[in-house]
Amino acid sequence: MYKKILLPTDGSEHANKAAEHAIWIAKESGAEIIALTVMETSTFIGLPADDLIIRIKEILEEEASNSLDKIKKLVEESGHDIKLTLKTDEGSPADSILNTIEEEGIDLVVMGTSGKHSLDRFLLGSVTEKVVRSAKCPVLVVH
Repeated sequence: MYKKILLPTDGSEHANKAAEHAIWIAKESGAEIIALTVMETSTFIGLPADDLIIRIKEILEEEASNSLDKIKKLVEESGHDIKLTLKTDEGSPADSILNTIEEEGIDLVVMGTSGKHSLDRFLLGSVTEKVVRSAKCPVLVVH
């Protein structure tokens, strides 16, 4: 039924729980998992590229890498031969997720209810909510 599952991750507990569901679905359906982490860099637009900005971006890249490493480890520990593709993007998380759905021909998105930055829910609206409202494929939200 599913051939490509998108698993957005920020390394949070909710994202890791969503990963467990995505792994089970991939195992049962033979689907590929595309794990995506998005570095929110829009706050840097227009700022001079001084040492502090460069260091913050390095920290974000390291955090993104760690998030994807967690997913890779969970897939390896599952003991199943699941095709896994790791992707990193920059920009708005919701927009990047929605673009990836279109570009990759995603059949199912599996994501957590909230991530590390729950303050975003009050300021910008939940990334999960934006994806649920706009995705052109089913979205499984894991609490």
